[in-house]
Amino acid sequence: MARASEHDAETALRQTLRWLGAAPLGALAQLACRFGYAARGFVYLSVGAIAVLAALDRVPRAEGSVGAVEAWAQWPAGAVLLWIIGLGLYGFSGWRVLQSVFDADRQGTSLKALATRAGQGVSAVVYGVLGFSVFGALDVLEDLGEPDDRDGERAAVEQTLGFPGGEWLIIGVGGFILAAGIANLVKAVRGGLCKKLVCEGTVARLADPLGRLGYGARGVAFVVAGVMMGRAGLHANASEAAGMSEALQAMESAPYGNAVMILIALGLACFGAFALMEARYRTIPAGDVVDD
Repeated sequence: MARASEHDAETALRQTLRWLGAAPLGALAQLACRFGYAARGFVYLSVGAIAVLAALDRVPRAEGSVGAVEAWAQWPAGAVLLWIIGLGLYGFSGWRVLQSVFDADRQGTSLKALATRAGQGVSAVVYGVLGFSVFGALDVLEDLGEPDDRDGERAAVEQTLGFPGGEWLIIGVGGFILAAGIANLVKAVRGGLCKKLVCEGTVARLADPLGRLGYGARGVAFVVAGVMMGRAGLHANASEAAGMSEALQAMESAPYGNAVMILIALGLACFGAFALMEARYRTIPAGDVVDD
């Protein structure tokens, strides 16, 4: 397992505790980022679990990120859990800003690095919006009959299609989602996902296969969603628009769909588990940026 030299003698957690005394603001920034990875992991574990249950006909359908989190709102401690997840997603969004704008991971300014940082900037917006949506899901506790995220997504697509050139905008969004899916698949094939993890033993042996399976499943789901979104723009038909939940349901409708959907769902759960590993073991130099 590759490790950053300055972290060889200590775990990421010990480093954070040391920073709490030496640089409280930087340490708190790092803790917020780790909290963000944990929230991201919880979301994907929920998406994967619900998708498995949907394939086994235990629940009506698979859910995307917002729908999976909203499902927890109906539990007795749902409000507390949603607050925790929402704040965590804001923390992850902030970490993406540090990576993108301030180059916290020291990726540089090469064409490849700039493309990666641009993607991280988009990710910051996506997770910020997701965090906002999670706080909006608190309303579910008061009104379980309000329209779900799927209806809101298709309404937004329909409104966009009404603008001049709206079809091309939706096609562009679909193309971006497709490109993100391909990028995830490339990561799964190339590996090297654990370079920034400071761990050893069983955790180190599990991290790489979990990351590969997770990014592979996420890539497949994004590719399907991107194609469906592009078709919605091409046909000027909002009902064809797709997010994660629709992509998973489309897989279930294919030949051997239940088996495929279960495999992808388990892969998404692996992505969530890998994110939890990142929350614990990833080197996160957020404090360096904040302290500077």
